[in-house]
Amino acid sequence: MNKITIIGGGNLGKSILSGLASSDLFEAEHITVVDKSTYNLKEVEEKLGVSTSQDITTSIQNVKWIILCVQPRQLDVVLHEIRDSVTSDQVLISTVTGTSIAEINDVVANKVVRVMPNTGAAKKLSMTCIAANDDVKEEVSIVKKMFDTIGETLVIEERLMQAATVLGASGIAFFLRFLRAMIQGGIQMGFHPHEAQIIAVQTAIGAATLVAENGAHPEREIDKVTTPRGCTIEGLNEMEHRGLSSSVIKGVMASYEKINTIK
Repeated sequence: MNKITIIGGGNLGKSILSGLASSDLFEAEHITVVDKSTYNLKEVEEKLGVSTSQDITTSIQNVKWIILCVQPRQLDVVLHEIRDSVTSDQVLISTVTGTSIAEINDVVANKVVRVMPNTGAAKKLSMTCIAANDDVKEEVSIVKKMFDTIGETLVIEERLMQAATVLGASGIAFFLRFLRAMIQGGIQMGFHPHEAQIIAVQTAIGAATLVAENGAHPEREIDKVTTPRGCTIEGLNEMEHRGLSSSVIKGVMASYEKINTIK
C-alpha cells in the first residue's frame, strides 16, 4: 500500500510529481499519474519514469494515497467517479481551492488531508499549508514529508486554508507585481530591461533569504539599509506616503473576501 496516485497531470500535478519522484518516499513504479491529456502523460512518463493512465478507477486500486490535483469545477465529477472504488484505508489529499474536508466527505467518507502549495513548487520552493481533522494526525505527518520534497510546509487549522491560499498562492502574484514595478523603475533610471530584471530579481531573492535565514522581522533588515537623510529612507517614505503598505493590505483582504465567495 506504499503507492500513490495523482489525479491531474497539469502544472501543479507535475510539480508535486517531480518532488515525489526525486525523493526516497516512493519508488517511481509505485507512482501513477492520471490525466485525460495524452501529452501530459507522455511528458511525465518520459521524464520521470512513473506509471500513467487515463482510467481513474483502475489507477486508484491498491494504493494508499490519492492526490486530487484538479480544478475546483472538476472535483465533484472526480469524487463521484471514485466513490464506489475507494476503500476505507485510503487517504485523499486535496489541493483543490475552496472545498472543505466536510464537503469532500459528503461524497467520499475517507480520511482527507487538505494541502495548498503554490507555483514555487516547480522549482521546489513551494510554501505548502496543510490541514486535517484531529483523527488524521499520523497521516498528516506523512503528507508533510511528501510536500517537504517541493519546498517548505506548515500545518495549520482548516479554518485558515482560505487565508493560506491568498497569502501563499495568490501571494506569488502579489510579489511578482511588485518585482515588475521595481524592474520598470530600473528601466526609467537607465538600465536595459534585462539588466534591471537581473538586479531586481537577485535583490528580491537576497531580501527574502535574509528574513528566512536570520529569522528577523523585515523591519530589522530594513534598518540595516537605511541611513539618516539617505536615499533609501527617502524612497521608503515616499512609497508609504503613496500608500504602499495600505494598498498591499487592502489587496490581500480583497482577495480574501473574494475567495470566501467562490464555489
